[in-house]
Amino acid sequence: SLVWAATPGMLFQEDRQTSLHPLSLSWVLGYNSSLAVHSLMDGEDQVLLYISSHTAVIYDILKNRQHHLQGHTNVISCLCVSEDRRWVATADRGPDALIVVWDSFSGIPVRTIFESHPKDGVSAIAISQDTKYLATISAGAVQTVCVWEWTSPMEKPVCSTELKPEFGYQDYVIFNPQNPCEFVSNSKTQVIFYLWVSRDAGSLMHGFITPLQTFHSVVGHFSQSAFHVNSSQALTGTSAGKLVVWDTAGPSKQPWAGPHRVRATNLVPMQEDSITVLQVFESCIVTGDVKGQVKFYNGQLQLLNCYSHSEVGPIQSISFSKTSPDASPTCFASSSSDSSNSVSLALNRNFILSTSDATVFHVATDRTKLERVMEEAKEAVNAITCHPRRACVAVGSRCGLLRLWDYQQNKYLISRIFTGGGIQCLSYDPEGYFLAAGCTDGSVYILDAISLLSSCKELKFSHGPVTHISFSHDSEYLATSDEKYSVIVYKRVLQNGSGCWEHLAGLHSHYKPIRSILFGIQLDSNEPRLLSLGEDRQLVEYDLKSSNKDHLVVLHRDRVEQVAVPLCLAWYPQLSTESFILTANDCYKLKLYNTTTKMCRKTLLGPTLGSPLEKIQILPATNAAEPQKHYLAYITKDKVGLQILPVDGNPHKSSAFVCHPDGVSDLATSFDGRYIFTAGGNDCTVMKWEVNVNALDAAASLGGEDLIPFYNLLDGGREGEFFKELEDYFYYTQLHNHGVDTLETREVSTHIPLEEIPFVMRAMGFYPSEQKIEEMINEVKFSKYVDTGEQVTKINLEDFIKLYVNHRPAFGLSMTEIQRAFQVLGYDNENGDRVIDRRNLLLLLQHRGEHMTADELAQCLTTLLGRCPGGEGSELDAYDPSGAAALIEQEIPAEITAEIFAADILSLPIAE
Repeated sequence: SLVWAATPGMLFQEDRQTSLHPLSLSWVLGYNSSLAVHSLMDGEDQVLLYISSHTAVIYDILKNRQHHLQGHTNVISCLCVSEDRRWVATADRGPDALIVVWDSFSGIPVRTIFESHPKDGVSAIAISQDTKYLATISAGAVQTVCVWEWTSPMEKPVCSTELKPEFGYQDYVIFNPQNPCEFVSNSKTQVIFYLWVSRDAGSLMHGFITPLQTFHSVVGHFSQSAFHVNSSQALTGTSAGKLVVWDTAGPSKQPWAGPHRVRATNLVPMQEDSITVLQVFESCIVTGDVKGQVKFYNGQLQLLNCYSHSEVGPIQSISFSKTSPDASPTCFASSSSDSSNSVSLALNRNFILSTSDATVFHVATDRTKLERVMEEAKEAVNAITCHPRRACVAVGSRCGLLRLWDYQQNKYLISRIFTGGGIQCLSYDPEGYFLAAGCTDGSVYILDAISLLSSCKELKFSHGPVTHISFSHDSEYLATSDEKYSVIVYKRVLQNGSGCWEHLAGLHSHYKPIRSILFGIQLDSNEPRLLSLGEDRQLVEYDLKSSNKDHLVVLHRDRVEQVAVPLCLAWYPQLSTESFILTANDCYKLKLYNTTTKMCRKTLLGPTLGSPLEKIQILPATNAAEPQKHYLAYITKDKVGLQILPVDGNPHKSSAFVCHPDGVSDLATSFDGRYIFTAGGNDCTVMKWEVNVNALDAAASLGGEDLIPFYNLLDGGREGEFFKELEDYFYYTQLHNHGVDTLETREVSTHIPLEEIPFVMRAMGFYPSEQKIEEMINEVKFSKYVDTGEQVTKINLEDFIKLYVNHRPAFGLSMTEIQRAFQVLGYDNENGDRVIDRRNLLLLLQHRGEHMTADELAQCLTTLLGRCPGGEGSELDAYDPSGAAALIEQEIPAEITAEIFAADILSLPIAE
């Protein structure tokens, strides 16, 4: 097998083959600085292992190549590496958490453990010295400790035990190198020693809390623990700079006579600074601290050497090379009492330091050389943008770090630190001369795109963090939006013979968060146009030509949604004679609006991937031979995807992959359309995805042509009962339209009038609002108007199926929406139920939302209740001449719950 034949270093020997997926991960910037960085190889090949979001990255420093271990759908929470550096175990926390064991030589996953800790995932993991066992600790409030024999096919742990919450949150675990049946874990306040014993009927595990004697001294919080080499002792580092020495109590001095015999025998003050890392390597005890110092001690805790450098921050992990380098004699000198070969070897090993401020160093001990291997953003990465003409992407983080990265050579070009506020958004101008940065303190910087030097003084006219920033097509205007729901426009002017930027005007144009600002070009001129879209469902267009100093003129203000919340905005490619604006909303719908009238021309089912589309960008053309082929890049809450245009609701035309499980913050596309970049926000990473549109085209072809994909979206498909029922309703509508009682010869047709659309929709279980009905009818009526000048007056079954699939709720009827409405409009009765008073419900139906007249309300309710109107009543007497009030009062209780409203009044099926 490939694993059996794998050798060290072979991972990067083969050329990377073209991926068969529409998107494939090509490179990752940044890493999780709270987890360890491991040295897999050192010397001629310097190879690191670290975690970036949900991906383990094997990075060859000298060759500047990466290999990605992908398989987790949640952020990886912990990892460990075997002593020989071959086996890597990674684990995550969250839904469907996994433990995966990888072969680092070949990059192949050799064992995956499902449902190890199904509720919460894994908080800590360790691998035994003999590489046979894994110890894991769950991440829940009530933690479980398990031991797994990962080399066997067993799906259950060898043994497990549950920890009490008072033991503290255990987040570190390590095996005894001398005995795989013993291991230790610690929280900030408690250390637990474990012993598991294999029996014929199964294995038993015992965990023992060890009482801590403070020796009348400040102990501090525990950081990491380790077993002393060739002795009965264990050590734990603390935030007070001390080491707690644990030893077996009583006359027996056999190594680890049992965890119940372990006691704290000493508290050794090592230093004043907090110890963050503790390791026992060869015969040395190694510590790292918050001052960036690495100290080597002998077995008697006598200092052998101390390594420090002003550039090194708080140490997060230390990883020694597997072999000693061939070098001149070490500059570290050990004491005469520890002149053994193992101590000498330990002091000669090169090692990798990672710090909590996201920097990785390679330390060559033979010449005390410190090499900065990686330096990444230490806070959230919220902003990325691609240069419009060069292979360069700008990356901005909350810590104020702005970097330019060459994504062809995979190397950083230049960086700059902003001390005032973190970077929230970035944008290049269309020519690529300027780079604009919007910051969390409301300031805007306009920089030279190459040197990152300021082109003008700082602009600060926003009263909150800047959320979006964009240039006009001619680079004459710059627009920003902020968290105070304002749009601010800057204009480029000549001053002293050179161009500079000045504030033009601002406007508090929305009353909810602004989701997008977008520059475009007027259809009848080359003048720029500016639009903003907010969660208040308003699409606002500004009149830049008529705007002047401190007065931003609004040209149009259109409400684009009735219930859904619009989330993003883009100019739709010119695929027909009509021009469109494309929006995506939180109901998984894509909508096309005429750029001039703002009329909704089409509603289409978008990708349904667990969360709606958050941002969209039209991918630049990738194939000059086929200029009419266009694609849409998008991100959801945790995925990045690609969609074939034109959008028609076919689910096979879209493909997406998990990119940042904890949330995607931004999206950018390269100027040539070959790459998509995603920023992960709090996971501090940026991912580069290679685009393969041929793979997406092939997947769409395999999904079927014409109506086949849409048939599959119906319950039961083309041969199911639902489709047959739809056919029956469709043709019954034809009979009804021609007249049921007529004896004349009927003309067989495949169409029904547009006026019949809402009736068939309701018969099929889709209950559109009046505005939605108008949008559906207009969508069909004007579908050919621009090309032919004629209105469509009828619709066939095939087009009706597409209309139904695209307009109905993406996930069917939802009881949650009704319950949410009752939470807002109702009150708690004496039984604790959320209810609406009957009279208030009738008034709300008449005066809120789409208003109903008294006659319409009476007719609807009596029809729903299955009775003819009649009798006298009280609440409806004033406006119900038909006498339906008594029936309504009799059939509808005085207090109505969401369940009564849905099941008894609307007669909707309610899931148990």
